[in-house]
This record gives sequence, structure tokens and C-alpha cells, in this order.
Amino acid sequence: MTSTAIPTQPTATDQPRSQAIVLSTEVEEALYEVRKKIYPRSVRGWFAGWRWSMVWFTQLLFYGTVWVTWNGRQAVLFDLAERKFYIFGLVLWPQDFIYLAVLLVIAALSLFLFTAVAGRLFCGYACPQTVYTEIFLWIERHVEGERGARIKLDAGPKDFERFVKKAIKHTFWIAISLYTGLTFVGYFTPIRTLIPEIWNVQVGPWEGFWILFYALATYGNAGWLREQVCKYMCPYARFQSSMFDHDTMVITYDRERGEPRGGRSRKAEPAALGLGSCVDCSICVQVCPTGIDIRDGLQYECIGCAACVDGCDQVMDKMGYPRGLIRYSTENALENHWSPRQMWRRVARPRTLIYSAILGAIIVAFFGTLALRVPLKVDVIRDRGTLARLVDDGMVENVYTLRIMNTQEERRRFLVKVSGIDGIAVASDAVAEVQGATTVSFPVRVRVPPGRGQPGSNRIDFEVRALNHDTVTAHEKSVFLVPR
Repeated sequence: MTSTAIPTQPTATDQPRSQAIVLSTEVEEALYEVRKKIYPRSVRGWFAGWRWSMVWFTQLLFYGTVWVTWNGRQAVLFDLAERKFYIFGLVLWPQDFIYLAVLLVIAALSLFLFTAVAGRLFCGYACPQTVYTEIFLWIERHVEGERGARIKLDAGPKDFERFVKKAIKHTFWIAISLYTGLTFVGYFTPIRTLIPEIWNVQVGPWEGFWILFYALATYGNAGWLREQVCKYMCPYARFQSSMFDHDTMVITYDRERGEPRGGRSRKAEPAALGLGSCVDCSICVQVCPTGIDIRDGLQYECIGCAACVDGCDQVMDKMGYPRGLIRYSTENALENHWSPRQMWRRVARPRTLIYSAILGAIIVAFFGTLALRVPLKVDVIRDRGTLARLVDDGMVENVYTLRIMNTQEERRRFLVKVSGIDGIAVASDAVAEVQGATTVSFPVRVRVPPGRGQPGSNRIDFEVRALNHDTVTAHEKSVFLVPR
């Protein structure tokens, strides 16, 4: 007699375990979910125009500035070998590192202010990831076609047509990436020197490495990773919520007006059908570069590019409905049904006023100190091999080396004076000539008449003044040794 296994339903005690297994499997699938490629649809509108204006502005600035000349040199050059930063007529040295620190503080406070006012403005319009993704997507659309054509191409057979289109697209991507890497390195090695070196295969190892590294980063981030950079690699997406409040303008979907959503003809009255203004066309999802549905509420993946606003406005125009179903608004404005004017009044709230005041004060102080900056730096080094010696007529002599740094590009002559002890004077040549943006070591012999000064060390003051430029003066203290 044979027995047959009869399938049984899980008992009540087995159900929690079964549910746990199902939940565990779902979590595992979510953690290891394969990336689904996003095919953003092109969109036109007011915000798209602003976004492309920023693309043109940032890239003309980046690619063009490196070719501008100033005083016979590259206008903007960060010469790490010589430890000089040239920014048009300004020359910064390692001692001027404080200015770089202040610039970083200004950039951070500006980001806080813009985020408090209108969310991720930088991400949506000026971030390099957004800018280069827009450029690469523009090339992709012109080579492979619009969204539907690209989806069909990737889902179709791997034939010759697909190979040719992919090859053309990637050729343009690689060319832009390489030129971007070349331009980036051109800010550290003069671009007019770098290109001939590359052409003659004489480029240095570090220049070659950074050109290829930056090119690979551009190609990979803008061509392949795209929204993955914004979702998982950019830290800003993670802490942006700490800078938002109920009066921060973000891209929002007006649920009260749009729900319940549903399709209908243009001639139909939504109220008669019991529907809201949203026709559930999913255009807002199709144009989103990160692939989110803004109708589900604000999400950290949203970069604030407003492509969904332009797409939705186009649909509203076709349906004959008012624009603004998806728009820049605030949480308080939606809840209290504020007008745009009432919403904008809340821009000047304590948080933004404090950010603005601090930012304004730092900017004023930065440019003020930069304008009043004396283009002269002096270091005094005593000759430790000869501490003090007696010379003619019993005078006491000390020897110093003055490191005179002319931080401007104009050649200047400097007069060296010394004070602090009665009768003290410079016994050697007191005029030093320094070329522009250079540092010289200037030996100075200082003498004191016999009987002057206290035995031991005496405080003295060196004054270095530019001839014909009385405002360009530097003072540096030192000591003069008198034998006991």
C-alpha cells in the first residue's frame, strides 16, 4: 500500500514564520534590486530655459576662462609648483590661505541660504552633475532619438544600427570628457603649454593622470551613473531636510486640486466626473531625471530641477486648465491656501534674515580686507653663524637676511630702514629691487654706535617701504645683540 503526501496549509503557529520569510525575502530583493535605467523625456518651459542658461553660463565660464590672458600670462592659474595662485590681477601665496577658507565659508552659507529659501536650487541648476548630465542627455537624444525611441532601441536586437548609434553617442561623450579633463588640468598647468606637450607625447605623469581621471569621472558620472550620484553618492541629499522648514519653497503637487486623478477627454468637466485636475498622464514621472513621482510627496531624490513643473504646465495648457498643479510652493502656503504674494512675504523670516546678515557681513569683510591687503610680506632671519661682532670704531654689527615678497606683478624697489636703538642704522645697501610676484633674500648689516643699547638682546623694528608707494609698507620685529 502506497502513501501519498497531501499538501497542507501552514498552521497558525507557522504563519508568523512564513510571513517573516516573505518579509526577509522582500527586504533582500529591495537591498539588491538591480538599477532600472531611466529614460528622461525632453521638456520645454520656463524652468528648462533657466536650466539651459545655467548650462551655457557655467560651461562658457569653465571652458573659456582658461584661455583668457592677463599681463602676458594665463588669467586664472593655480601654479602649485611655484605656490602661486593667479586670479586676473590678484596673486595669492600660501600665506593667503585664509582667503580660500573664507571663500569656502561664503559658499557654504550661500548654499544654506538658497536651500532655506527655495530648496535644492544649486542641485537643479548649477551642480556639475546636473549640468553634464543635461549635456550628455542632449547628445543621447540627438543620436538615439526621444524617450520612446531610446527605450525601443535598448529593448531591440543588438544589430548594426544599434551598434552605430551607441558608438557615435559614446564617441561624443568621450570627446567631451577628455576635453573637460584637459581644461581642468589647464587651470594648474598653463593650457597653452599643456596642449603642445600632449600633442608631442611629452605630458608629465601627473598631468596625464589627472586628465584621464577627471575625464573618466565626467564620463562615468554623467553618462552612466547619472541619478545614482544624486541618490547615493551626494551627501547633500541626506542632510537637506535639516535646512528645510514649513516656509521653504519646494516643488510640490497640489493634492487638493489634483485628486482624485484619472483620464478624461478635453471637453469633459472634471467636477462632473468626480475627478481632480490631474489626468494621470505620468508626464511628471517621464521627465524626471531621477525617476520619482512627485505626486507621492517630497522625496530626498528630488533635485529641484522643476522639469515636472514644465511638463505638467504643458498638459494643463492642452487641457485648458490653470497652470500650477505642480509648482514651487511651501507647506504653509498649501495648507493655508496662500496666494503667491503671501507666500513670498514669508521669505524674509528669521532663518533667512540671519543667514543673509552673516553672509553679507562675511562678504563685506572679505572684499574689504582683500582691497586693503598690503602687497608686501617680509620675514627677518638673523644670521646665527655671526651673532654679534665689533667692527670699525668699536661699532657693534649684527647680520640679517630679509625675505622680501612682492605679491604684485609690478617690479618694485624697496627701502629698508631700522629703528629701536639710538643711532642704529643699516650699514649695507638699503635698497632692494624685487621683480613682480617673486621673493628675494636680501642681506642686511645693521650697526649700533658703541655704548648704545643694553647688553644682551634689544628689540628693533625693520621697516620695508616701496619707493614711490608710501602705502606699501611692512614692519617686522627682531632682536639686536650687544656683547656683554
